[in-house]
Amino acid sequence: MDTLPDNRTRVVEDNHSYYVSRLYGPSEPRSRELWVDVAEANRSQVKIHTILSNTHRQASRVVLSFDFPFYGHLLRQITIATGGFIFMGDVIHRMLTATQYVAPLMANFNPGYSDNSTVVYFDNGTVFVVQWDHVYLQGWEDRGSFTFQAALHRDGRIVFGYKEIPMSVPEISSSQHPVKTGLSDAFMILNPSPDVPESRRRSIFEYHRIELDPSKITSMSAVEFTPLPTCLQHRSCDACMSSDLSFNCSWCHVLQRCSSGFDRYRQEWMDYGCAQEAEGRTCEDFQDEYHNSASPDTSFSPYDGDFTTTSSSLFIDSLTTEDDTKLNPYAGGDGLQNNLSPKTKGTPVHLGTIVGIVLAVLLVAAIILAGIYINGHPTSNAALFFIERRPHHWPAMKFRSHPDHSTYAEVEPSGHEKEGFMEAEQC
Repeated sequence: MDTLPDNRTRVVEDNHSYYVSRLYGPSEPRSRELWVDVAEANRSQVKIHTILSNTHRQASRVVLSFDFPFYGHLLRQITIATGGFIFMGDVIHRMLTATQYVAPLMANFNPGYSDNSTVVYFDNGTVFVVQWDHVYLQGWEDRGSFTFQAALHRDGRIVFGYKEIPMSVPEISSSQHPVKTGLSDAFMILNPSPDVPESRRRSIFEYHRIELDPSKITSMSAVEFTPLPTCLQHRSCDACMSSDLSFNCSWCHVLQRCSSGFDRYRQEWMDYGCAQEAEGRTCEDFQDEYHNSASPDTSFSPYDGDFTTTSSSLFIDSLTTEDDTKLNPYAGGDGLQNNLSPKTKGTPVHLGTIVGIVLAVLLVAAIILAGIYINGHPTSNAALFFIERRPHHWPAMKFRSHPDHSTYAEVEPSGHEKEGFMEAEQC
């Protein structure tokens, strides 16, 4: 961004394949137009996240009121982090800051340092804004507070607005937390584990990243990302195959999807053999054939197995450092539990297991009732049956008739007890 003679700045525009970025300097009118004044917005649409505003290195899931297109993928949930970024992925793991993020200014911010520091979000149905307001860098509190925001527009545009940047961004240390400004997306695939052949390891590939020049991030500057068309936007084979995009779009008839093979559906694209299916075929060939879409043999849960994070050599050279940001599973919206999150369903119990449990309970209940009955009716046939088949160490029991026609029992002592009785009689 060059300074012109009239103290204005030239807008810097870059094409990043998926987005076109435009950086506006402090003196550009557009930078002020892009800033969303949360204080002037409808108060019913503005929420201060109480948990994030009082903690350090925390993240919380929030539900949007609209579907937001991110790299061509429609998202309804995002994760706001105290460290100046939004996590855009579905799989929550300790590499929160490595991939799938929108980062106006990712750094080691601690909103809990000051009562004036807040993490606020605003949603009016057409734009969702997250604002880190008067937040301080951990260990650098004497340098002043930062105020900046990220706006996700319904049409897919992403805007970074910077109101107060008290120090040069390149000076911020990344030893305790990554420092980044930009966008990133990734996909996850399963690879055979070298140690255990029958198991598979999940690998995360960052297929695209936009890194802004941190030296251009100053107070009252702004960055606007305008999304470019992707293969995923095509809903028919004809539109996909005739696409003139810079991507190599292919149509997968089984999935009814247009893709370049490098997006978040990469695993599904591989499992259904979409790359092989599209080779040498036209849309007319697909219409003439009847395909049975069978499920792939492999399936996985996003919370099973090990994680390895890798960067694709096609797109980037290295991956950023890790962060220990923790997700707060109970913090949705203003800090209350998010009831809109899907509940995890357990494995269904088979009918045979239920029948076995019921029979076991009935058997135990029958034994207990039988014991109670025998104990209360010592002269019953059941009691006599068990007495006759008693172990040898059980004391023998003889039944005698009383002159009043009642029946009573006498216990016959065992062998060593008899010897004791004889010694007592002799004495």
